[in-house]
Amino acid sequence: MTPTGILEAALYVDDLDKAEAFYGEVLGLENIVRAEGRHAFFRCGEGVLLLFNAQMTSRPPAPDAPLPVPPHGARGPGHLCFRGTADEIVRLKAHLEAHGVEIETDFEWPNGGRSIYFRDPAGNSLEMAEPRIWGL
Repeated sequence: MTPTGILEAALYVDDLDKAEAFYGEVLGLENIVRAEGRHAFFRCGEGVLLLFNAQMTSRPPAPDAPLPVPPHGARGPGHLCFRGTADEIVRLKAHLEAHGVEIETDFEWPNGGRSIYFRDPAGNSLEMAEPRIWGL
């Protein structure tokens, strides 16, 4: 059996309120679940972006927890790439710049396809790229 896709991806943040505002208000993702001080989850296309306070997810669940999710987490900046068309990349770049978000890099890959890179308030590296950079 081979997985057919990625259902969810997680990033770890140090200020959940700032991250929630960035992903919801600046990027326009739909917030679907929030647990105060622990996490905020957003719909992104057919997947879900999970934003966690890393300190909270590194703790084991209580013995009587209704959802026995094991401890997990990461420290330091992560990376996530959003899928986009050439036109969507142009529009996102202008939108981010209008919101004061610095574009770190904007380039064409040698085999075709464009990427822009920027950061969220926690320092995670975010990218929007054309799927053809991976031959998709």
